[in-house]
Amino acid sequence: MALLLTNTLTRRKEVFVPREPGKVGIYLCGITVWNEPHIGNLRNVVVFDVLRRHLVASGYDVLFVRNYTDVDDKIINASGHDPVRMFVLAEQWTRVYEEVTAALGIIPPDIAPRATGHIPEMIELVAKLVDVGLAYQAPGGVYFSVGKFPEYGKLSGRDPSELLAGARVEVNPDKRDPLDFALWKSAKPGEPTWDSPWGPGRPGWHLECSAMAAKYLGRGFDIHGGGEDLIFPHHENEIAQSEGATGEPFARYWLHNAFLMIDGAEMHKSIGNVVSPRELLQRHRGVVLRYALMAAHYRSPLDFSNELLEESAAAYERLATFATNAARALHHQVPEGGVDEGDWRERFVAALDDDLNIPAALAVLFDLVAAANPLISRAERSVPEAVAELHTRLVTFSDLASRLGFTPLLDLPAPTVFPAVLKLVLELRERARAARDFEAADLIRERLEAVGIRIEDRAGGPRWHLVR
Repeated sequence: MALLLTNTLTRRKEVFVPREPGKVGIYLCGITVWNEPHIGNLRNVVVFDVLRRHLVASGYDVLFVRNYTDVDDKIINASGHDPVRMFVLAEQWTRVYEEVTAALGIIPPDIAPRATGHIPEMIELVAKLVDVGLAYQAPGGVYFSVGKFPEYGKLSGRDPSELLAGARVEVNPDKRDPLDFALWKSAKPGEPTWDSPWGPGRPGWHLECSAMAAKYLGRGFDIHGGGEDLIFPHHENEIAQSEGATGEPFARYWLHNAFLMIDGAEMHKSIGNVVSPRELLQRHRGVVLRYALMAAHYRSPLDFSNELLEESAAAYERLATFATNAARALHHQVPEGGVDEGDWRERFVAALDDDLNIPAALAVLFDLVAAANPLISRAERSVPEAVAELHTRLVTFSDLASRLGFTPLLDLPAPTVFPAVLKLVLELRERARAARDFEAADLIRERLEAVGIRIEDRAGGPRWHLVR
């Protein structure tokens, strides 16, 4: 089955065909580093991490670019209009963002360009737009003339004649039309500036991504992504200025994830209903946050709540418990003969190929686990058929789970000293229980759980698994 993606530009699900066979270029709009990221900033990062992993597992060579906007009105305002403080804040929140994404198991981008490192490319793009008559200089800077770009609105589906200046559409009396947007902003007191043919100033927000994407991925690259809030005006303006300058398509597939909701409302810093991922990480493992952000299809809104986190923690624990118990049951046992892998992989890949349907792919993993769990007790008794089948199921499970970024499932203890030592500890605990020394038995349980090993007392004896 071919990979199908819903292209915002065409408003339909399309077969993905890369610009160059075997290679994929992806640009994901990163964050503006003016404040602490909120959990809503991380949904598209998780979604695109899965897309990237799936493409690599499917045999593609992927070049993944995710930028940082480190000069912008928000950063300038947060710095108190102190240029030095602006760069300090940008660096501070960039590091926080990288720590948080690492905790969620996100593969770092191949290239993470910062806007302030690409001013020459931005000036060059503005100059091209001025030369072709799509940009003009005014007292406040240089502006793109929306009315001269006939295809404006093709991404968002909006009719320029019906649009009014709104959020992040700058209202300025120097502009010829309210929809015209700033390419280059003239210098103001307390702001960082760079020299340009139009005088000292700084780039506009939309200009930054166009210049960085073109530098690293070239014209007509494969996939451009971001949250649906970026469709207009940010991505619409990227298309206008990029295609206006070159006369060629900017990006071929546009992917946008829906909002993360809280109490039925979109999560925005401007209305104060945001949730700090750093605070969440003090109470939940990063993989639980990752799981929660994948709980709905990326094009559907996702309601973020404590209930969602609890459900995600329990669901992930079921997967981790299977991996731990299956690996322990197979300890030092070599499977005899091959076993048919079944249709798990085919079903899982088909789910991701269908517009990255992660919930459907998760359902396949749980089906696999349900079918493989009964094999564990038989494999522990060294039944050859069970050992061979469980080994095949575990290998398949681990490979598919890694496409979702659940690689900690593979980080099992070394199969040498650890099982023997743990077996001895559990035997000592059982002796303490038999002697009715419950204080000692409880102490062993508590100490094991403190280092990430949970004990379950069952009719057939205690079972352990790792708490991920």
